[in-house]
Amino acid sequence: MSAHPGPRHIVVVGASLAGTATARALRERGYDGRVTLVGDEPHPPYDRPPLSKQLLAGEREIGDIALPSTDGLDVELRTGAAATALHPAERTLVLADGGRLEWDALVIATGAAARPWPAPVPGGVHTLRTLDDARALRRELAAEDARLLVVGAGFLGSEAAATAAELGVPVTLVEAGEAPMARGVGTVAGGFVARLHREAGVDLRTGTTVRSFTGTGRVTGAHLDDGAHVPATVVLPALGDVPNTAWLRGSGLLLDGAVVCDEYGRALAEDGTAVPGVLAVGDASRRPHPLVEGTLHLGHWSAAVEHAAVAARVLLHPAGDGELPRLPAAVPSFWSDQYGVRFRSLGLPHLADETRTVEYDVPGRRLEVTYHRGGELVGVLTANRTRRLAAHRPRLAEVFGRRRAAAAAL
Repeated sequence: MSAHPGPRHIVVVGASLAGTATARALRERGYDGRVTLVGDEPHPPYDRPPLSKQLLAGEREIGDIALPSTDGLDVELRTGAAATALHPAERTLVLADGGRLEWDALVIATGAAARPWPAPVPGGVHTLRTLDDARALRRELAAEDARLLVVGAGFLGSEAAATAAELGVPVTLVEAGEAPMARGVGTVAGGFVARLHREAGVDLRTGTTVRSFTGTGRVTGAHLDDGAHVPATVVLPALGDVPNTAWLRGSGLLLDGAVVCDEYGRALAEDGTAVPGVLAVGDASRRPHPLVEGTLHLGHWSAAVEHAAVAARVLLHPAGDGELPRLPAAVPSFWSDQYGVRFRSLGLPHLADETRTVEYDVPGRRLEVTYHRGGELVGVLTANRTRRLAAHRPRLAEVFGRRRAAAAAL
């Protein structure tokens, strides 16, 4: 008999950060029922942020980026087992090998995949989302004549370009927008990153993108929209990601790219009601946020951990206690390492309607930018000024908490 009223068998689909954090949170809250963790990759669970940095550079291997082991947690880990279908009414999960798992509760933590190039590509064009992707790209960059073209200068594209440049590989970085990372953190911070790239010798080209690749069988370069041709032996399209939810089509769950959830992470059906026993966390989910109408998709490392903690509380909330547990006023955060510069962000900079520059020092590698909406602080970004975030976190938590309370009162 479980120490907590609740489901006897919880299946977590997805064995990356959000999934493993959910399994751990369940055990930490005293759940002693059966937990099955299902992952589609053959590798033990690992952390993804190092893939575009230390692992791509050859400084780390899988043992160095492994997520905390589930050993000792009495969790059944099934790797190499992709989910192919979900039947909520029957409470069954179908796997690619034909196997079926019955569950009392299920957590969708299947994350996201790299957005593919929208047309067939020649050899040498890679994505970067998995351990195998990173290893394949690293082998390509080790070639003596390697020249890398990165298409898209968001966080992943900028990190990969920086890593390759530091390895001595000639890099061309193409971005359709005004500056690197501008869609996420604005043009002030984007201009700061642009200067870092150019100082490192990266051929950064903004306001254009790739029209087509050249080469028969193997890529030799690309034609850009502005009429230029750039040579390349390796190409990395860094076009963002796509939630891994295609396997849920036909399940009756409401999908908007990711699984649409309520504020507790409970998956919604197509009629807008909560699906009994089904939750979604991390990159596979989108949920309401007090700063937006509708739902928001947060693909942050911190969001995955916070979602997992909430999922465990919801699954183990004692029946008959009335309302669900009170949610914390979580403040999203992320980081990025480029050229020895540690970028740290709190809040939601991309929702700002005003940006204020507190410090901008490229030679000193220091930056502090605050982001505001309707006069209220909604985000902050620093470069090599991590300690300054401490003063902003409680202000952001107060704003988010007040907005949540106001929305709940409507």
